[in-house]
Amino acid sequence: MSVTTKWIDIEAADGTFGAYLAIPHTGKGPGIVLIQEIFGVNEHIRSVAEQYAADGYMVLVPDVFWRSGHRIELTYDEAAWKRAFELRQATDVAKAESDIALTVAALKAQPGLDGKLAAIGYCFGGMLAYLAAADGLVDAAIAYYGGGIQNQLQRADDVRVPLLMHFGGADSHIPLDAVQRIAERFEHNEDVEVHIYPGAEHGFNCSHRSSYHQRAAAEAHGNSLTFLSDNL
Repeated sequence: MSVTTKWIDIEAADGTFGAYLAIPHTGKGPGIVLIQEIFGVNEHIRSVAEQYAADGYMVLVPDVFWRSGHRIELTYDEAAWKRAFELRQATDVAKAESDIALTVAALKAQPGLDGKLAAIGYCFGGMLAYLAAADGLVDAAIAYYGGGIQNQLQRADDVRVPLLMHFGGADSHIPLDAVQRIAERFEHNEDVEVHIYPGAEHGFNCSHRSSYHQRAAAEAHGNSLTFLSDNL
């Protein structure tokens, strides 16, 4: 199934940032705002956007790090990890939330948007997807190994849309006790699902990384597609 891709510009109060748009072959579909890891809108994240477009969704990926440099994309070697953490530390989360809101508005303005809209994020983007749900920006949200969600549980009661969270059972960046705190905080919310994938490390969905876990990635993608189908 072919998809069409291009970069578009989005105006913010303090400048202009790019967003990568992936359109399904039908030219229309429900929306996904897909939010990057700390490595930028790199080849992996663009391929994920294209996969969801192939699955029938209109996907828009904002360049969250634009204030530090436009269209930064990193690999996964030691130097890239160092730069990625620097970029994460330099990013104002409140401004990133504002950028997500602008991205949602830009996607809603696309002529092919047909239906509801979800946020899907990875790593730092997973936390931003969770916050997009808490901010009431989207109709559903999916967080893959959302680093920092355990430190944002004061926003839990603000989440009033379906939320799916994926965690690796062997994640060296997000300990299982943090995942347990998240699960316990949402245990009485029937619209929130927490999935833990045994043996999967942080970044298990990324085939460009040594932590890629094929079975966990496949199961999580299947669970995500079912979740999206049920909620968009």
